[in-house]
Amino acid sequence: MSNRKPIVVVTRKLPDPIETRMMELFDARLNHDDRPMSRAALIDAVRDADVLVPTVTDRIDAGVLSQAGPSLRLIANFGTGVDHIDLATARARAITVTNTPGVLTEDTADMTMALILAVPRRLIEGERLVRSGNWNGWSPTLMLGHRIWGKRLGIVGMGRIGQAVARRAKAFGMAIHYHNRKRVHPDVEAELEATYWESLDQMLARMDVITIHCPHTPATFHLLSARRLELLPKHAYLVNCARGEIVDENALTRMLMRGDLAGAGLDVFEHEPAVNPKLLALDNVVLLPHLGSATMEGRIDMGETVLINIKTFTDGHPPPDRVLASMF
Repeated sequence: MSNRKPIVVVTRKLPDPIETRMMELFDARLNHDDRPMSRAALIDAVRDADVLVPTVTDRIDAGVLSQAGPSLRLIANFGTGVDHIDLATARARAITVTNTPGVLTEDTADMTMALILAVPRRLIEGERLVRSGNWNGWSPTLMLGHRIWGKRLGIVGMGRIGQAVARRAKAFGMAIHYHNRKRVHPDVEAELEATYWESLDQMLARMDVITIHCPHTPATFHLLSARRLELLPKHAYLVNCARGEIVDENALTRMLMRGDLAGAGLDVFEHEPAVNPKLLALDNVVLLPHLGSATMEGRIDMGETVLINIKTFTDGHPPPDRVLASMF
């Protein structure tokens, strides 16, 4: 890079401290009104920028990247998941991609645990009952849910977030089971008292609660397909704070409507921000607007990670959070 400040295009509104630092360090083009950028605006951005800072709401596909100007050399994603970026095209055009791993682990694990508690114990239903004015007082049989102590939790994807969820769930007395591309270190298994299942199908058939923590890739699209969802026991609950595309949402909705599944807690959806209207009508589903990492601390940490990656890269060094093809 020359002595001029690199042009950094940020696609969404970020926390004020991060935007202030962006403007100090770079020639930052910010999105003050926080509306998602149109495809045309994204194309304009990649034509002019040295660095693009997108989020999960931006589709950085081959069509957008094919319009990139020669100065675009870094896509510093604000977030961990990079399924919205065409990594193969970025590599072919010698564009480095970075993400923000680790900083949202604990927040996402907290939200997952909140849903694991909220759905079986019918927290949202109960809150609605109180607000409606129809609650007539305590009753021995009012809104009976199910305890989670002693239940089997099946974790799909045992990376940082999966392990953080396992620690929380173990503290609540749940038995930890997991399926992963490869078995985790024996020390981690021992700490969590976790049982490894090589077969996802066999694990699904035996769990009380399933929670998803793998990335969305072509290999994990509809990993929980209609066939796999049918393997779940009728009393089971499904929780998803990862990516909506990992679950066949239509099949899940049909099962919930038929009573073939006890309930679900969803922070993500297959066609975000659209939500299947049939899901909206169900009482045994808790629906959240993608809040997994939505803490002030988490978003500032994400922004600081983006800043470090950009500064390191523009200073001529390999950025610490480069996304490699082998990761996904």
